[in-house]
Amino acid sequence: MPRLQLALCALSLLLSLSHGGDGRSRSCGDVRQAYAAKGFSLASVPHQEISGEHLRVCSQGYTCCTSEMEDRLSQQSKLDFESLVEETSNTLRTTFVSRHQKFDEFFLELLENSQKSLHDMFARTYGKLYMQNSEVFQDLFMELRRYYTGGNVNLEEMLNDFWSRLLERMFQLLNSQYHFTDDYLECISKYTDQLKPFGDVPRKLKAQVTRAFIAARTFVQGLMVGREVAIRVAKVNVSPGCSRALTKMLYCPYCGGTPDVKPCANYCQNVMKGCLANQADLDPEWNQFIDAMLLVAERLEGPFNIESVMEPIDVKISEAIMTMQDNTMQVSAKVFQGCGHPKPAGMGRSARGISDVFNTRFRPYSPEERPTTAAGTSLDRLVTDIKEKLKQSKKFWSTLPDSICTTGGATSSDDEHCWNSHTKGRYFPEVVKDGLTNQLNNPEVEVDITRPDTLIRQQIMALRVMTNKLRNAYNGNDIYFQDSSDEGSGSGSGSGCTEGCTTEFDFVTTEVPVVGADRSDGRPVTGSAPHWSPATPWAAAVAALAVLVVQQQWR
Repeated sequence: MPRLQLALCALSLLLSLSHGGDGRSRSCGDVRQAYAAKGFSLASVPHQEISGEHLRVCSQGYTCCTSEMEDRLSQQSKLDFESLVEETSNTLRTTFVSRHQKFDEFFLELLENSQKSLHDMFARTYGKLYMQNSEVFQDLFMELRRYYTGGNVNLEEMLNDFWSRLLERMFQLLNSQYHFTDDYLECISKYTDQLKPFGDVPRKLKAQVTRAFIAARTFVQGLMVGREVAIRVAKVNVSPGCSRALTKMLYCPYCGGTPDVKPCANYCQNVMKGCLANQADLDPEWNQFIDAMLLVAERLEGPFNIESVMEPIDVKISEAIMTMQDNTMQVSAKVFQGCGHPKPAGMGRSARGISDVFNTRFRPYSPEERPTTAAGTSLDRLVTDIKEKLKQSKKFWSTLPDSICTTGGATSSDDEHCWNSHTKGRYFPEVVKDGLTNQLNNPEVEVDITRPDTLIRQQIMALRVMTNKLRNAYNGNDIYFQDSSDEGSGSGSGSGCTEGCTTEFDFVTTEVPVVGADRSDGRPVTGSAPHWSPATPWAAAVAALAVLVVQQQWR
């Protein structure tokens, strides 16, 4: 019996000491005031401490919290955490949302202005002839716009088709004294590359447009992916272990009667690293994605600058038309040789005056004349701005716990008098490393390292796919359409076919053109492939005759 009495006395002494030695319960006035400031009703808040056996998260000693209060504060801790993540990642999300919108507006209006510029200049210069064939140019811009907005367009094939169609239309205009069947026009278009009627402009423009549009489209897609990843990852999935740790860190001080005590900095770090372990695993792929975005941004500033490609595109196409007009004699002679001599169109049709129409050469816009975009700025300025923002976003997800704990006075600056998970004092455990696997020994958050967050894994895969596309775009390649021709060979400033270049047409094709016109000697087209050889006397005679006919028409 004496031992039992001794134990009871010791217990009584401990309880007395825990309550300030006066044997009375402490007031919960500060807790009631802080609780009301959160917008909660005070109906269930005790005025004095009560026994805490009912608590499931906080200490079960004497407390200012009822079960209802602990549940409500647990829900509030989850909302607070979600809000902290939202606020801390707001700048990142805003950057991708706003810059995606600006770049998208810029590229779309650049296309619109380029099309309008070409239309105005061609209508003013070529008049009715252009208006009758304007759909060729409208289709070009429509396909460029469709590609940029995500359409399944092979840029190289589309541009080849544009020049083939332009060749067909111009060849008919410059040889309007003849009648051309559809089969004959198809024969002409098959030899666009070999004839080089537009000089070196198609080859150069194809390389420039293809690489610039691949870079522009992929960069904007990258901004969109970054935006979506930032938005989705910022919506955190709070696990039961995280919820328990958050309640203990943020609101157990309320239950202990000290609502003004803030958590220790390292304590906050461990809780946040546990709750954001999956987000930290996003960081390696995120950093590679940002690096790839920066690489493509450099291309947009330099050789793949879509602005420098699209603004003078009307002048470049005009130069190609001039080259075709300047070399129409040689081109026509070669076509007649390879595809057969067309039938005369009959009376009333002539090429007279067309040469004069095509003689007007365009001049580039001066800077003050160039239309401005909705973005109200140049591409270089937009790229410079986004590069700085992208650099700042590196390592964002791995540093998110630290950002949350050090922003807005979330933790105490006094390491000796801060909340350490159970009382006011120093926090001794070490801060764990980032990532899911490193949370095995997290002293504050129970984390199941065998069950990665599905949403985060999906975002990691989305970033991986986008990074691959960006790296391809950096090299000028579309991930869906690889170049089928070698654009890297040759870089001289070529022009149209001039004297002495007829040897370029000394080839034998393996594909037989089917044309509906008779040859000049009365024989129909046979199954043999046309052989372009200027040395053939028959071919030379036809060429000379064609030149004389056209010269007579233009006088």
